[in-house]
Parts: sequence; structure tokens; C-alpha cells
Amino acid sequence: MKGFLEFCASAGVSPASAEPAFLDDYLWKRKLEGGLAPASLFRKMESLRAYYRFLAVEGRVAQDPTRNFRAPHLAERVPEYLSEEEMRRLLSFQPADFRELRTRTIIELFYACGMRISELTGLRLENVNMEQGYVMVFGKGGKERIVPIHDRAMVSLGEYLARRREMFGGGNADSEIFVGRGGKKLSRVTVWKDIRHLGRAAGISRPLHPHIFRHTFASHLLLGGADLRAIQEMLGHASLSTTQIYTHLERSDIKRKHQKFHPRG
Repeated sequence: MKGFLEFCASAGVSPASAEPAFLDDYLWKRKLEGGLAPASLFRKMESLRAYYRFLAVEGRVAQDPTRNFRAPHLAERVPEYLSEEEMRRLLSFQPADFRELRTRTIIELFYACGMRISELTGLRLENVNMEQGYVMVFGKGGKERIVPIHDRAMVSLGEYLARRREMFGGGNADSEIFVGRGGKKLSRVTVWKDIRHLGRAAGISRPLHPHIFRHTFASHLLLGGADLRAIQEMLGHASLSTTQIYTHLERSDIKRKHQKFHPRG
């Protein structure tokens, strides 16, 4: 708001008496001089909206000059995801100790189930059915969903659980699946650090974070031909519109296939 108040002062206009056209001039000036992207311009507009809502509540303006603001068009955000080759390198990494085995198993489950980090760190032993190959996930608001686990993830999880039993067979550990050397439930920060450590060890150049595997899970399923509504169910999205951020992949894949298979591609 400092920039807007300075603009008002330089023009000799009281903010409480500013007209919509004056606000348009301010935003246009900021856009030209600052080279603002649509997202940055949108934040400026939201700041002005909040300011004038406050003035209206205080009774200091008769009419809100931001009432007819129209948000700028925001470019569609394309989710970042890993390639199949990057995932192959991560999951074929040979762990040297318990920490690396645990981290590789975490990545395997992220990629197999598309879980959020909070869902994974809260995962308990009784939530996994090793015989039938599925995991019971408790998402936002405690909403429950069942997600299948493929055989390779089951093998990796079995290896980790065997090592976990060797270390904590006497029951000196929390009931969560993923625990540290002291037997306590892993924190989000530890998971984040461990993933970055294993990524560097596996030769992945970009910095990794837990959510990139959720995007990778959904992206690879969609590119493989999975139905968008099935992906919605596995991700635990309340609305299909949230899952539709991945539909850009369908369009890009169609173009790639057209170029590959069309006689004149």
C-alpha cells in the first residue's frame, strides 16, 4: 500500500476520495514501470480491495472504488513433475543405510499413491494391506480413501518394514510406519531433507520436494491413459476442477503423438 499512498500524495488526491479511474491509472503506471506479471498485478488489486473494504467498514468512503475491478488473466500454472528416467534413477538407487532405505521407500510410496506429506507421515502399520496391495489414506478433514499399491512399491515397503522390525522389534517405536532411529514419528522437515539428500546421491540435478512426487504420480497416470476422475479419487481432491490442472498434459501428449504418428508429422 505504500506505493499507492505515495502515488496519491504525488497527485494531490486523498485515498478516501479516489475514483475508479484514478486507481486504474495507478495500476497501469505500476504495470508499465514495474513490468508486473498478471499474478503480481492481481496481488496489487487485492491489496487495494482490502484497503477500501476497511475504509468502507470505517465509514470513511461512501462507495468502494474497487467494486468493479476485474482480475487480470492469470496464466495456467503447469505442475512440475519428474520424468520417468528421473524416477527410475531415484527408485533404483541402492541405499547404504537405514535412512536411505527409508527415504527410497517414502519416495516409492509417494510415487505409487500420490499421497500428501502429512498423509504419509501419519501413515500407520494398520493402514497398509500387504496381502491385497492397498493403503488406507486419511486426507484433509480426516477424509478416508483407499489407494492401490503396485507390486514394486510393496516389495520396497516390505524391505523397509523388515529392517524396521530388526531395529524396533521390542515395540520401542511409534505406531507410524516411518520413524527415525529413536523410534519417533518422522517430521515433515526430516522427510524433506532426506528426499533432497537422496536426490543428490542419485544424481538428480533439480532440488526435490515431497509434493513433486504427487504431481509426478498424477502426471504419469494421465499420460499413461488413466481417467481424470479416477486420478481425482486417488489424489483425494474434493472437486474435479482441482485435478484438471493436469489436463495440459493431455493436450501436450496429443501434439507429441500427432507429430510422431502422422505421415507428415
